[in-house]
Parts: sequence; structure tokens; C-alpha cells
Amino acid sequence: MDIKLDPSRDDLPLMANTSHILVKHYVLDLHVDFESQVIEGTIVLFFEDGNQFKKGNSSTEKACQLESNEACKFRMPEPCHIPVTNARTFSSKMEYNDFAISSKGEKDTSDKDGNHDNLEQASGISSSKYCCDTGNHGSEDFLLVLDCCDLSVLKVEEVDVAAVPGIEKFTRSPKLTVASEELRNQIVHELVTLPADRWREQLDYYARCSQAPGYGELLFDTDTWSLQIRKTGAQTATDFPHAIRIWYKTKPEGQSVTWTSDQCGRPCVYTMGSPINNRALFPCQEPPVAMSTWQATVRAAASFVVLMSGENSAKPTQLREGYASWHYYVTMPMPASTFTIAVGCWTEMRLETCSSNALAAERPLPPSEADFRYIGICGHMEYPCRFQNDSATTQEIIPHRVFAPMCLKSACQETLLRLIPPCLSAAHSVLGTHPFSRLDVLIVPANFPSLGMASPHIIFLSQSTLTGTSHLCGTRLCHEIAHAWFGLAIGARDWTEEWLSEGFATHLEDVFWAKAQQLAPSEAQEQQELRACLRWRRLQDELRDSPAEMQVLRPSKEKTGLVSDSGASVVKHGLNPEKTFMQVHYLKGYFLLRFLATRLGHETYFSFLRKFVHMFHGQLILSQDFLQMLLENIPEEKRLGLSVENIFQDWLESSGIPKPLQRERRAGAECGLARQVSAEVTKWVRVNQRPRKRQRREKEEVFEKLLPDQLVLLLEHLLEQKTLNPRTLRSLQRTYHLHDQDAEVRHRWCELIVKHKYTAAYGSVETFLQEDQAMGVYLYGELMVSEDARQQQLARRCFELAKGQMDRSSAKVVAEMLF
Repeated sequence: MDIKLDPSRDDLPLMANTSHILVKHYVLDLHVDFESQVIEGTIVLFFEDGNQFKKGNSSTEKACQLESNEACKFRMPEPCHIPVTNARTFSSKMEYNDFAISSKGEKDTSDKDGNHDNLEQASGISSSKYCCDTGNHGSEDFLLVLDCCDLSVLKVEEVDVAAVPGIEKFTRSPKLTVASEELRNQIVHELVTLPADRWREQLDYYARCSQAPGYGELLFDTDTWSLQIRKTGAQTATDFPHAIRIWYKTKPEGQSVTWTSDQCGRPCVYTMGSPINNRALFPCQEPPVAMSTWQATVRAAASFVVLMSGENSAKPTQLREGYASWHYYVTMPMPASTFTIAVGCWTEMRLETCSSNALAAERPLPPSEADFRYIGICGHMEYPCRFQNDSATTQEIIPHRVFAPMCLKSACQETLLRLIPPCLSAAHSVLGTHPFSRLDVLIVPANFPSLGMASPHIIFLSQSTLTGTSHLCGTRLCHEIAHAWFGLAIGARDWTEEWLSEGFATHLEDVFWAKAQQLAPSEAQEQQELRACLRWRRLQDELRDSPAEMQVLRPSKEKTGLVSDSGASVVKHGLNPEKTFMQVHYLKGYFLLRFLATRLGHETYFSFLRKFVHMFHGQLILSQDFLQMLLENIPEEKRLGLSVENIFQDWLESSGIPKPLQRERRAGAECGLARQVSAEVTKWVRVNQRPRKRQRREKEEVFEKLLPDQLVLLLEHLLEQKTLNPRTLRSLQRTYHLHDQDAEVRHRWCELIVKHKYTAAYGSVETFLQEDQAMGVYLYGELMVSEDARQQQLARRCFELAKGQMDRSSAKVVAEMLF
């Protein structure tokens, strides 16, 4: 399959030629410079060429149930729970100023993008952009293609792994003689294929090899989306060096990380879930099939804390005066897009009092490698899997930490810290073994463009989740915890099938949250029906206002999961700025799973889900893998004509509202909590219709206390009223203390203020646009659509104050609304 990649379209190109060669491990050695807003250093990549990898995974192929044999060969592994006992074991010996990056006294040979390309030195190299076929071209050299964007690549060299002391154990000959290319590649092959119970030794030798001297520079070139590397005379992936070192630095404008200030005004930088993922942070293979492990040493000024997706709870190692280094690692292969880093003046938050029982429940498991039994019961490639560890399978609450700027200490203590243990325990009770061994939760800066983001071992939460009652914080935390299973431990093989991550997390958040609150079954069902009602309203609004092609959950249809001969592909709509603000994958995915759970029966469905997790953790899936296994577990009498084909047709490959969902909502009666809201709406309509001077005999309305979700529904109903007078709005605010509610409630309240031009509360809108940027983009549009001069002035004033720190894609969308 030949794919033409055009960067001017809204499809995101994945350029790496993963069908020919795969990165198995990254070693990053980086320095973070806040003055220049640059991250610089080296990355060492260890490869396994496609042919060797395919041969070594025949048993995995049999365990897979995917359509494409090619994709079955690259299975996703999972994290080990064993922390490093001494982080210095793998720390880089290089100081930050040892890097050959300084331009002092040197002639600048970089191009306009800062790249020191050297391919022009060689004749006969084709630099045609977006070339997919990068395998053996007969007399041409093999071309390694990595995903790369907005990076200054300074130098690429082969690593002489044969020079590492003690490396003889990874060769077939007891003594190293002349270190040939074949011998170096053999060493790397033996290293990347070590058994999982030797993971510590493997990490140690990865670190040693990453420090080995270079063995000659390699030719390289860059274009908009990729870094292309070759070695003269290496005509196949097998001949190409299997360990290379890339010297590079990021650019301040690179879109993979955001340089900003935290809530206390101190500088910080973090990966914020960019549409281009991590290719502007380090050169990598981005297709999900390229599953790799990594370890990273990061240096920064000693006042900063480095958090990262890693299995160990890293502690700083003091370097020369004023600097410290942090080291993290993972032993579970995952796509490079899941790598996450955050560097800032974070403070670890703790409860003022913590019982000894709670501490005992969260104590890390002892690092005994003997606990892991590789008995072939998992379908993924070999790694230290928690699902095979008796202690890990029964661990309800994994060790966790909370970080935030100091000024948010009280908010974290009042809400977040108390919620994590019950939410983790609830997730374990539903799905079983936690795929990851530990968890950090970071409250990210105000410019974070969503309410939360999950990565291996770390969750980012917006400060908006800390306001109001614990409801929004709890539900969002449950959503992100659910991603440990769906989105991370089980990933989509094709990124266009986003519902496999977001639909599952949305469906599971309600279940986890009900269990975390220890609700009675009837109460849990009522609350879940209310949330279904809210999501139904949201889905209708979204489908009414969005392009039909953006409403399809499986847009590539029968081509889903297919790639070019080289492994390159595109993510449909991956760069479309509208997609960032759409929730179709969340909502339609949620309703599909709700429909299936109801058809199967909830107890049977969640029993099946645990079985599915056990079978597919550490792997990549397509929609049919889940649906086929599910239907096989439904008794014949309950299928009622259900098939993979008609689920594709009704739910995944069509725009608009799925027909089964339309029938369900038409037939379904309003739940009790929604009926209670309807009664309150009637009262408010009566209040609004009363004359300014009431009759003395007129009875005062008595309003019921409402749950946060009920308040959201109430305000949404009131938004449908043509007019609400200022007196009614003032009474609404006082009755429900709307200024003190969570961000979901306050967002609806701000919509009411804007719609009815309630000038007395414009301050609430300004505050929301500054402090709740994750949810404020829609409000800018409402302010401008009103064509009210004062509201438009308010929108422009708030944007001027926020745009310097605002997420770039959000700022672009808002600017288009305002100007």
C-alpha cells in the first residue's frame, strides 16, 4: 500500500519505517535549560531489524487474534512494579556541559532550521520527501526514517557497543577480536532479547552501551516530519548499525512540550498531549506498533523536580553546585507517544495525618525478581508482567504521590489526596490487577488544555478539578485511572480508533466512582442514569454542530490498521484543530459500551471485561478484537442479531446518532434524579414569571438540594428559557452558591450569564476564562456570537491576559473567533 503524505492536510503523518526496523529501547540523556527554553542532549536508540524480530515472536503471533499478521508481531508489554534500589546505578556520568553542543568559538553550520544536515556530502542519496519505501533499494543504502519535527539535530553516530567492558557475555565468541558491524549488531540483538527476569542487568548494560564511544558519524537529513539516517554501504536493515546516538536540542516553539509558569509564577515545562505527540521532544518511531522501553537521565537546576513516566519513584542525585539529575526507566514496551515529562518547582503533597494501615496498604512491593513467573499465560511479548505476580494481582492500592505548586496545597489536601486510595481500590475491584506499579499525580499549570491526561505511571490533572465538591475531581481521576487499562496497557493499533481508549474510560469512570463512594446499587444506577442523560444531551449538541466526517469512530473502515510497505501511515484528522475540542469518541464509545453491557447484563459484561484485560494487556488491538471476543461470550439468546458487522455499521462507521441509541432514548423513561431536576426547573420558571412586586399571600418557593450533576442539568434546562431576569439569576446564584461549585457547574452558570447579559456577574466569566482554560474556549465563542460590544470587549481583554500562557492550539482557535 502506497501512502502519499501531504503535510498541508489535516492528517498526521507517521513517517517511521517500522516494517523494516524497530526501536526496542531508548536511552535519553538530557539537560533542561529554562533560560533558553531548550532541552538538549543525546538519545541512543537500540534496534532490532524486522526479520529478526518476526522470527523471534512466532509464539506471540499464535496468541494474537488480530486480522493483520504483521501487527501481531509487535505486541505491547507492560510495566514492572519493582523500584530501583539505587538510582545512581544507571545515572549518566556526563555533566550537562560535556555535550558537544556549545557553539562558542565554532562556526555555525546549521541550516535555517538549526539542523546540521550532512547528507549533502554524499552523492546519490535521495531526499525525496515522504518516501515510504525505505527498504533495500538494490544498490542504494538502507534509509532509517524516524519521526521528527522542530528539532535541531546536530550529529548522528554509530555506537561502539563492543567497547563496553564485560560485553563479551553477549557474543557467541568468548573473546572480542575485531569488532565488525555484524558483531556489534549481534551484541545489541542479544541485549534486546534478554529474558525478562534479567531486566536489571539489561537496563545496566543499556546504560553502559549508551556511554560507549562513537564508531563513526552517520549521514542524516531532515524534512518537515522526519529525520533520515543512512550508513554508506549498509544496504539492508540487517546491515544498518543497531545502536546509534543522536545529538540534538529542542526548539522553544516545538509543539511537543509547553514552556510556561505554574500557579505560583515559577517556570516549568511539560508534555501536554500535543497532536504531534513527542516527535518535537526526541526523534522516535511514533506508530503505535513500535513498542519500546526507555530510561532517561534528566538534569536541571536543583530547585526543580523532574517527573516522568517511569516505574521508579526517582530521587535527585546532586551534581556540581546548583544542579541535580533524575533517572527513570520502564521495562514494559509502549509506544513512544506515551512518554511524558514534567519539570517544575513542584512540591509533594501529603495529608497532615495518615494512618499506619493506609501506609501499609500503599507500601511498594518488595523488589523480588523471583515473584515474576514467566509461564506463558499472557499473550504479549516477554517482560516483567504484574499479571503474573501474585503479590501484584492482589494489590488494591498502588503506591502514589501527588505533586503541585505550593500555593495549591490546601486544595490538594482537602480533595485530591483523600480520593486517590478509594478510586484506585474501586478500579482494582472492577478490572483486577493494576497494570502499573505506581502512580504520580501532578496538578499542571492553568494553560493545560483538558481536565486530565494519563500516561504510564503519571496522571496530569487540571486545577479546575480541585474546585467545588469532590465530584468533578473524583470522576476525572477515575477516568484517567481507567486509562491505565484502556489506552496504555491495552492500546489501539490504529490511532483513529480513539474510542477504544476514551469510550472505555468514560464508561468505566461512572462504575469506578460509584464504587469509590460505596453507593448502594440502586443509588449508583440512578446517578449513572443521570450522567447518561447529560451525555445524551451533549452528544446531540456535538453531532448537530460538527462535520459529518468527524463523527465517525472508525473513519478508515476496512483500511483501519493498514500501513504502507515501510510501515508509514497517516492518522486521519490527526492535525485538525477542531478534533481537540470534540467528544464524539468519548460519547459514542460510551453509549456503545453501555448498550453492550445492558444487552449482556452488567455482571456478565464486567466479568467478561476482566477476562478481556487478562488476555489482551500489553498488546495493541482493533475494534474487531474486542467485539469478536465479546460476542463469543454472549449466549445465543441474548445476541438478538448482534454481529461485528452490524455494530460497525450502526455505531462505528456511520455519522450521526446510532439507530440503537435513538430507539433506546425514545423508549427510556426519565430517571428519578432527572425528574427531580424537572420539578426544580418548573419552580424557577414560576419564579421568573412573577411580577417584581409579589402579592403578600404568594407562597415562597422551596428548592431542593441538588447533586452537582443535577445542577448541571438544571442550568442546561434553564439555558433553554428565552429570558431570565436579573432577579432570577441573582436568586439562582444565592440558592446554589454557584461561585463555589465545580467547573462543570460554573461553566453552565457562565453560559447563562452570557446569554442573558447579566452584567453583575461578568466577573465570574472573567475568572473562569483565566483559571479554567481547559474548559473556557467555548465561552469565547458565546461572547463573540452575542454581538454585544461589552461582551466582545470582555472576551478580547481576557484573551490578551491569557494568550501568552495559553495552549497554542487553543489560542489559535480563540484568535480565529475574536479577530
